Amino acid sequence: MLAERNVRVRDCYVSQESSDAKGDVPHQRESWNGYLAVKATIDFLVALVLLLISAPVILVAAALVKLTSRGPAFYSQTRLGRLGRPYKIYKLRSMTHNCEKLSGARWSTPGDSRITRVGRVLRKSHIDELPQLWNVLKGDMSLIGPRPERPEFVPQLERAIPRYRERLNVRPGVSGLAQVQLPPDSDLDSVRRKLAYDLYYVQQVSFGLDLRIMAGTVTYLLGVPVHVSRSLLQMPGGEHVERNYQAPEVDAEVVPELQPA
Repeated sequence: MLAERNVRVRDCYVSQESSDAKGDVPHQRESWNGYLAVKATIDFLVALVLLLISAPVILVAAALVKLTSRGPAFYSQTRLGRLGRPYKIYKLRSMTHNCEKLSGARWSTPGDSRITRVGRVLRKSHIDELPQLWNVLKGDMSLIGPRPERPEFVPQLERAIPRYRERLNVRPGVSGLAQVQLPPDSDLDSVRRKLAYDLYYVQQVSFGLDLRIMAGTVTYLLGVPVHVSRSLLQMPGGEHVERNYQAPEVDAEVVPELQPA
């Protein structure tokens, strides 16, 4: 569909393939792969500690969900992990049970009527995300990485947004560079903007960057304004990240099923 519109894509990120051709990446890739191996161990140890600490909160929240709405307290949903491998993500249920039975898969939007009263609190505090620590222990996810996407959406997003699949080169994260600086996905423009952050993270992943994002996650949960956190933590964001990736505008009819209901 995009090809029919003769859209030119200007992409300032250097792909791994083109860099290999120049012969200037082997050392960088070796360092990148080495850190990912260490990162997996760090993820496991930190997630184990966090899960033990947060277990009472998860149990209380689960009881409130169960007592205030019909359906299970926890739910699982298929997401795509590293290299596109599907896995089951775990969360506390914040919406009415089987809410997509009639509507089908769609993004949540502001004021979404499917979200329960308890669910609104869980979402605002991000307590509903805590069970994902189990996914980190299982090796499906990392503490830091791009947000995991649903497989129902990915084929359309790949057609609409150049290089979208490259965000799958690392494991998805409970938190991430885009998650702590940008609002949740609601349309194609928001996904396109987040992709710039995801690609930046994939190419620049390091222990120092992960530490800054972890600290940024804490300030985000405390309600510190993004521009303040970005300045204090020297966290990449804004034009510094977004100017490195430019994608063409896409009309809504390209992927109508992803437009907010």
